[in-house]
Amino acid sequence: MSDSPLKQRFVLDTSVFITEEIRDGDQDLEAACLELLDLVADAKLTLNISCYMPPTIDEELTQMLRDRDVDEEVFARLDTWVITKAPARYEVQVPAHIVYQFVDEMSDRVNRGLRVAEKAVREAEQSSTDPVDDHDHMTEVDRVISDLRDEYRRALRQGVLDSREDFDLLILARELEAGVVTEDQGIVGWADDFGLRYLQGRNFPALLREYLVASGHEDYVES
Repeated sequence: MSDSPLKQRFVLDTSVFITEEIRDGDQDLEAACLELLDLVADAKLTLNISCYMPPTIDEELTQMLRDRDVDEEVFARLDTWVITKAPARYEVQVPAHIVYQFVDEMSDRVNRGLRVAEKAVREAEQSSTDPVDDHDHMTEVDRVISDLRDEYRRALRQGVLDSREDFDLLILARELEAGVVTEDQGIVGWADDFGLRYLQGRNFPALLREYLVASGHEDYVES
């Protein structure tokens, strides 16, 4: 193993592996995951760059990959090169300002959600049970309900810390003083509040390649 001075740590989100942004051309999910994990392995062996996941993220990613029928080789490499570590929830301190900000934001989002619901009720009162054009099995009321779900989800969940997976990701990164790698803009916003380094998942493979090229790794330097 290299004694490289980098010795960086990254905590990876599920979205890093699932996003189509890391795929080259018509590359499928399995091939993209294997290529990313090869980069993670080379970065670990050459530069001592370590990648982590909290167990909640690991479980979420594993289920998503199994639902997509990827080969067992992906899981084997994932278990080998990405370290699963539970965050020290009782030891890591979070500034009171962040908690205050979270409570304030959730209060605002509840109010927005109520306004969305009120708007939908008014629309439903004025809607008929006739089918929507080009949708034989959807009435105007069904359309209002569908729109309500989408708008309500955006109002209450988009850009907010709304799952234990997201929270574990941030707490682990804070504990390890690691960079957060994600495609989730909500997590990016909170990583900024937590004072954490962050990187979009789509840029992570290129970052590792650049490090490996700079290190002179024979597999990444053009002859």
